Amino acid sequence: MTALAGWENFYVIVGSSAGALVGLQFVVITLIASAPITRGTAQAASAFATPTIVHFVAVLLLSALLSAPWHSVGTAAVLWGLVGLGGVVYAAIVARRMRGQAAYRPDLEDWSFHAVLPFAAYTTLAVSAYAARTHPREALFGVGAAALLLLLIGIHNAWDAVTYQVFVRSRGQD
Repeated sequence: MTALAGWENFYVIVGSSAGALVGLQFVVITLIASAPITRGTAQAASAFATPTIVHFVAVLLLSALLSAPWHSVGTAAVLWGLVGLGGVVYAAIVARRMRGQAAYRPDLEDWSFHAVLPFAAYTTLAVSAYAARTHPREALFGVGAAALLLLLIGIHNAWDAVTYQVFVRSRGQD
């Protein structure tokens, strides 16, 4: 029995939630697709909407990786470490996109949920992968915390985007 054995239910719940939320995001995007798309709107989408899908997919991927029947934590740690490193790079790209877009001026909450917290979650994944060699139990708690944080970030950001569309854009208050 490996250190991963006690995590099945956690990743079934978190992974299925992330998968359902990816589908829901596509439904929402379809519903608002009739709105005119300007260059500024496209830039804002790459800074605010796309990362939400990426975070949900990262959680789904982590859940699949950690639900696989590994004989040890080592191989899984390499894979979740790659997800973490890729996420760190992506969080930096998102921060740059947030600065570069002109459709919306991000406030502290936006910077927190679109740049700082995702960076922290993906960094936790990368560090946990390194720590898994000597502290596998603690590393798995780090991965679980990062996955849950990414799921909650995605939920917050999806809600924020929908309320923006309903209360600001749909009323012509761009």
